[in-house]
Amino acid sequence: MLEVKDLHAYYGKSHILQGVDLHVAEGEIVSVLGRNGVGRSTTCKAIMGLVQPLGSVRYKGVDLASKEPHQIARLGLGYVPEDRQVFPGLTTRQNLELGMKSSKGAGRWTIEDAFKLFPRLQERADTPAEVLSGGERQMLSMCRTLMGDPDLIMVDEPTEGLAPMIVEQVGKFLLEIAQRGVSVLLVEQKLAIALRISQRVYVMGHGKIVFEGTPADLQADAQVRKEWLEV
Repeated sequence: MLEVKDLHAYYGKSHILQGVDLHVAEGEIVSVLGRNGVGRSTTCKAIMGLVQPLGSVRYKGVDLASKEPHQIARLGLGYVPEDRQVFPGLTTRQNLELGMKSSKGAGRWTIEDAFKLFPRLQERADTPAEVLSGGERQMLSMCRTLMGDPDLIMVDEPTEGLAPMIVEQVGKFLLEIAQRGVSVLLVEQKLAIALRISQRVYVMGHGKIVFEGTPADLQADAQVRKEWLEV
C-alpha cells in the first residue's frame, strides 16, 4: 500500500533523512521507533508532502513526490501530527465535522463512531477545543483525521505526555481502526505499546533504518535495543 524507497529530506543544509526504506501493507500496523531527533517525524512529513521528499514515495501505486499535502490526503492518506492540532475556537463536534469528506458518499467512520471509541469526546461534544485536556485533544485529533475516511493513517507520537489509562485507550483505538481495514504507520517512543500492537517494527538511527523485523525479533535483539533505543 505504502512504499518508500531511498527517501532523503533536508532542513536547510541539514541532511535529515539519508535513504529511508519502509513499506506498510493493507490492514497492517507498523511502528517506527527511535530516539528523538533521528528523523521519525520528518519521515511522516516527507511522505505527506510537508517536507520536500527526495526519492520514491508511492501510495497505492501513485507517486506522491510531486503532490501537495491536500492532494495526498484526498488519495486516502491521513496524518495526525505530534502537536495535536485542533481548531481551538470550535467545539469538539465542529472539529469532527470539519474532518469529514465533502463528497456525498458516506465513509466508514461517523461522529458516533468517534464517540463510541472515546466516550469522553461525547461528554465534551459542545466544549470548545481550547479547553480540552492534552489527552482529549489527542483523541480529537485522531478521530478528526478518521472522519476523512483514510485507508492509511500516520500517527506521530500519540501517547507522549498522556496518563497510562489514556495510553491504553490509544492502543485499543489503533487496533480498532486496523480491524476496520485502515493501515497504521505509528511513530512511537513507548516500546511496550508499539511491540504489543504492531505486526512489524522499524528502528531509526541517524536518518536511516537500522532494524526491520517483528516485535519478537526486536525483543530478541538486545544489541539493537541498547544501541538505538535505550537511554
